[in-house]
Amino acid sequence: MEKIDEEFLKFEEHGFLTLEDLRKGLKNKKDIPTLSKKTGIDYDYLVLLRREIESYFPKPFQLSSFDWLLQKDIAKLETLGYQNSVLLFEALSSSEKKTEIINDREFEPEFIESIHTLLDLTRIQWVSPNFARMLVSAGYTNAKMVSTADPDDLCSKLDTVNKENNYFKGKIGLRDIKRLVKAASFVSEGRG
Repeated sequence: MEKIDEEFLKFEEHGFLTLEDLRKGLKNKKDIPTLSKKTGIDYDYLVLLRREIESYFPKPFQLSSFDWLLQKDIAKLETLGYQNSVLLFEALSSSEKKTEIINDREFEPEFIESIHTLLDLTRIQWVSPNFARMLVSAGYTNAKMVSTADPDDLCSKLDTVNKENNYFKGKIGLRDIKRLVKAASFVSEGRG
């Protein structure tokens, strides 16, 4: 945060006007030394900035990581070219495409709705497929619901769900849940 206005002015002077511009410019780690020289921005600052920027974008999960769902249906989705959570979420976000997938490929609508719900939740920073499953079990079925959740209530519900189902060892802290609610607000505009 130190001298952030000065650093971002340097970015603007070199044609980086949007987050997407910065993301593209920092995408390849090997290009960071050259970018540092070109802009006069410290190499370590650029490395940290790259890490921070990437943390706002969902990491694609292989569909096979949703291992509690019917694997024959997962395999069918993969043969259709939906190899990961990001690709499938984008397709299912179009009602026409969703209907086409259900009708043309003979998927049960409940399966498609279920995986769409899970994929929406995995768009939230730090949410894995298994954690998305926990959120659904706790009654949170989309990113918007998580973004408006009371952190104390969400934490309590997740703790109860985890104790009942043993999703993982340990306990989720309130501080982490507060961060989760904030992170959900970054992706909740698309679906609610």
